[in-house]
Amino acid sequence: MQKLVSVGLQTIGVLSPRLGGRLAFNLWRRPLARGRVRTNEQAVHDAAHVEIVNNVKTYNWGDGKRPVLLVHGWRSRASRYAAFITRLLELGYSPVSYDAPAHGDSDGDVVSILGHQRIIRALEERHGPFEGVIAHSLGALFALYAVREGVAAKRLVMISGVADFGYLADTFCAQLGLGPKINQQLRRRIERGYFDGDDQIWTRFSVRTGKLELLVIHNDEDEIVDPAQADVMLRNYGDRAHFLPTTGLGHRRILSDPAVITEAVAFLQDSDQEKGSDVPEGLDLSA
Repeated sequence: MQKLVSVGLQTIGVLSPRLGGRLAFNLWRRPLARGRVRTNEQAVHDAAHVEIVNNVKTYNWGDGKRPVLLVHGWRSRASRYAAFITRLLELGYSPVSYDAPAHGDSDGDVVSILGHQRIIRALEERHGPFEGVIAHSLGALFALYAVREGVAAKRLVMISGVADFGYLADTFCAQLGLGPKINQQLRRRIERGYFDGDDQIWTRFSVRTGKLELLVIHNDEDEIVDPAQADVMLRNYGDRAHFLPTTGLGHRRILSDPAVITEAVAFLQDSDQEKGSDVPEGLDLSA
């Protein structure tokens, strides 16, 4: 299917880059496939208290004390954090999460970074302030932007995260073999379709200098988000960012790896620890 879409868009793009850009935009903003609850996630999923907030299905576990927000990525869902949720509950935290619009069990067919910001803000009003925020993949951009816009949290953990908003357009075009003309048209469509023509969104929504302690975890075999995005995140965020490299886990298994979960949760627990000594240098978390 992807090959057919790629060939079709390439052909249309040669004849009309504007039309190619419009069709690319319609694909870019739709997840198309929804993640389902896996067998090993079912018990945790079923144990959640479920609420509909802003037409989005939200989940929370625990007694409400020490809330931690979990933000999933593209074509993912809250239940992917099942292993994290189990560990957080064991330590007395209260995990909070949601299925983004057009994801999991939430309604809708399109999603935007501003939509994520609104639901994260609404969850903070109900459950916050957060002891920490943990985000995976594209969820990292959403979470960091929401925090920058005022959502209260003590510490942040970004796993396999995207740091550069423009990376989303570039990788989409690269995966489909679309050239620079369609890339440019896609960017213009994104600017007009969501942000009233604002061409500064590529900087505005990318990771910028942050005030909270941040742990960046990435894998050298990530097949979805280029490991170089971790370098971008560390560089742009500044001195309060700390890096935990891993190897052999790829993009998805990293979310359920016991060693990763241990280090991530320990980082949240060490909220009073001085920066610079949060995690061991070059810790190797092999699969």
